[in-house]
Amino acid sequence: MKEQEKKRDIIYYISRFDPERDEGPHVEKYTVHVVPGMTVLDGLHQIKHEQDATLSWRYSCRMGVCGSCAMLVNGKPMLSCNTQILDVSDTALTLAPLPNFEIVKDLVPDLNSLFDRHVAIEPYIQRDDKEEMDTPTGQFIQSPHELEAFLQFTFCIKCGCCMAACPTMATDPEYLGPVALTQAYRYNKDTRDGGFKSRKKEVACAHGTFSCHYAGECSNVCPKGVDPARAIQLMKRDLVLDYLKLKKKQKPSKVMGPPTGEKKPPIAFPPFTVEQK
Repeated sequence: MKEQEKKRDIIYYISRFDPERDEGPHVEKYTVHVVPGMTVLDGLHQIKHEQDATLSWRYSCRMGVCGSCAMLVNGKPMLSCNTQILDVSDTALTLAPLPNFEIVKDLVPDLNSLFDRHVAIEPYIQRDDKEEMDTPTGQFIQSPHELEAFLQFTFCIKCGCCMAACPTMATDPEYLGPVALTQAYRYNKDTRDGGFKSRKKEVACAHGTFSCHYAGECSNVCPKGVDPARAIQLMKRDLVLDYLKLKKKQKPSKVMGPPTGEKKPPIAFPPFTVEQK
């Protein structure tokens, strides 16, 4: 590979906004020296270290796990740490904060509204047998089939991409949104949980499940492959069946005794691949 093919300059057009001095967002232009393998996040670090130390964004893990670095990249919500620059464009990138959120500064969205909605749907196991929940005596056993019913929805990392892409969120600021509704369905389908009635007051409200227009954009942009649109449609079905008194009561998972402490034979170490001295 020739040297000029290895490196190239990419223009970053970045939305800037400092609430202490700006009346509104404006765009600033930066040149990033790109080599194959560089991510959008790497380019931001290069700008901050070499050109403009005032540039702000949020990040943490750098490996597509925490969801902190979500932003609009050429108009699409995605994780900047998980997106290689040359996979998006070989000329220019336009970066902006996630829409449908207030802006803290530059590329930093205020995610308080996301987490407030998440808390509102009570995202935790609620048992009918309160005594067992408060003072557990054993383990809750699930079959692989029971786990499969909600497993994919546990992969949500709360990055906010789905809420940024949702057209209902853009027109209804009180809409619960795909994050909260998906997690409500996740816990409702968990056989260890009995909180359907408790969550119903939130998810069946005027700004809840039935406000979803099924555009499907939430599922299109999820970086973890979660399908919020599916969860919301399935919850619509459950709510209608419950209203018609046709919803079957979910069979709760069994409570088994505590671990027996039975000793199992140790797993042998694999052979070394290099000579040990």
